[in-house]
Amino acid sequence: MAISTTITGTAVHVGDLVRIHQKVMEGDKERIQIFEGLVIGIRGRGESQTFTVRKIAVGGIGVEKIFPVVTPWIAKIEVKKHGTVRRAKLTFVRAKSQRQVATITQNQ
Repeated sequence: MAISTTITGTAVHVGDLVRIHQKVMEGDKERIQIFEGLVIGIRGRGESQTFTVRKIAVGGIGVEKIFPVVTPWIAKIEVKKHGTVRRAKLTFVRAKSQRQVATITQNQ
């Protein structure tokens, strides 16, 4: 199981709080949409490698997106905070509150 990968030149680890700048097509126009959340897992290798990002939306609803690592639709990735984790998959955060999950990405 992978615990880290490089996406568009940026090293990303499981447990990091990231901002993903994704290109979105609306008719003829293209715009950038930002998805900010916690990386809870990385799977696969090579061309089929993907990573899962989870955020808490309005009303406390958890939203997860699975992004391919090799894609032209990701314009940029910013790592806001590095997390300290001891697992490769953080699926247990689905049952935790936002405050409990915030302890993963505390400043070191």
